[in-house]
Amino acid sequence: MDHFLYQDGALHAEGVAIADIAAKVGTPFYVYSSATLTRHFQLFTEALSPLQHLVCFAIKSLSNVAVLKVLGDLGAGMDVVSIGEYLRAKAAGVPGERIVFSGVGKTRDEIRAALEGGIRQFNVESEPEMRAISEVATALGVVAPIAIRVNPDVDAKTHEKIATGKSENKFGIPIAKARAAYAEAAALPGLKIVGVDVHIGSQLTELAPFEAAFLKVRELTLQLREDGHSIERLDLGGGLGIPYTRSNEAPPLPTDYGAMIKRVLGDLGAEIEIEPGRLISGNSGLLVSGVIYVKNGEGRDFLIVDAAMNDLVRPSMYGAHHDIIPVVEPVPGGPTQSFDIVGPVCETGDTFAKSRELPLLAEGDLVAFRSAGAYGAVMASEYNSRPLIPEVLVQGDQFAVIRERPSYEEMISRDKIPEWL
Repeated sequence: MDHFLYQDGALHAEGVAIADIAAKVGTPFYVYSSATLTRHFQLFTEALSPLQHLVCFAIKSLSNVAVLKVLGDLGAGMDVVSIGEYLRAKAAGVPGERIVFSGVGKTRDEIRAALEGGIRQFNVESEPEMRAISEVATALGVVAPIAIRVNPDVDAKTHEKIATGKSENKFGIPIAKARAAYAEAAALPGLKIVGVDVHIGSQLTELAPFEAAFLKVRELTLQLREDGHSIERLDLGGGLGIPYTRSNEAPPLPTDYGAMIKRVLGDLGAEIEIEPGRLISGNSGLLVSGVIYVKNGEGRDFLIVDAAMNDLVRPSMYGAHHDIIPVVEPVPGGPTQSFDIVGPVCETGDTFAKSRELPLLAEGDLVAFRSAGAYGAVMASEYNSRPLIPEVLVQGDQFAVIRERPSYEEMISRDKIPEWL
């Protein structure tokens, strides 16, 4: 579900016409719906009730501070994987006790900053990291709350680049070694064991892999409690997928996901933490782009738009699909044309879609890439010296630019020529 609908023949974000935003900020740009963000967050909180729980938004999917404030004001926690994301969460007003620090390569400087600023827990990915947290916490004279991330060796049945729960992946401590790792943690100074963490991947479209992993977490939790550890929290990660095409069978709903969690883990008396990103942010955003040229090629026609792979890298990196629709509502049954939709970057990989059937379009027309809120703006770059594009937030009938498009001068001025040149 999202709040991007045609009204009077024009695509709107809630109560704001997309064309009106384009006229003010230019194309390309990202636009996010506050109502969609709110509704998707609430779906998770409702799905887990009445269990004690905290829904931590995975900042890596969409890190704009204004978006984080929308969610933080609703009571969301935040899942961060760098000190930069931690500082974004704090800038949005989210207190440290609602911030979980994940990620395989936390540095001592990052650990120190999080301990000084306040942290709910570190999700520990390795024994060396656990020792580093102990050293930093002891030096600061504080106690660091930790959960150990276990790798359950479960196939998430998702794209290989976003699978994280198999034994060959870099994430977590093998579950067979978990009891030994917890024993070591209990013996180290400056650490407080609070829970178990697991996360098996992103864009999962069925519940079976989740359940297989959570059953292993259940067994481990009972073993750890027998070993004398206080397991107060179960951090189950995120990963629930979204439908990127209107024709695909829909992934499981948060209500189904929540029901499965209650069935498998609900009797353990532990607080449940989940860390959804994509399902909250994905359908909350559009990438809006203008048509530069319609090019007739040999055996195919190209729609050349002003967005490019540096703005939305998912199709190039993952072969990902995004529905692409015109901003002006097409006439039902009207003529269509098959296009390869491409950007202006000097690479063949700068292709968003091939042989996509669209209504007839011309130079200056606007198109919107659906489900672009997750892993869109956060993965953008200035490749080909193209400035980062604006981000816009809509609430009802009002909108605001929440990240400006830098000028070319601002972009270039960050480069510094040494005096000896």
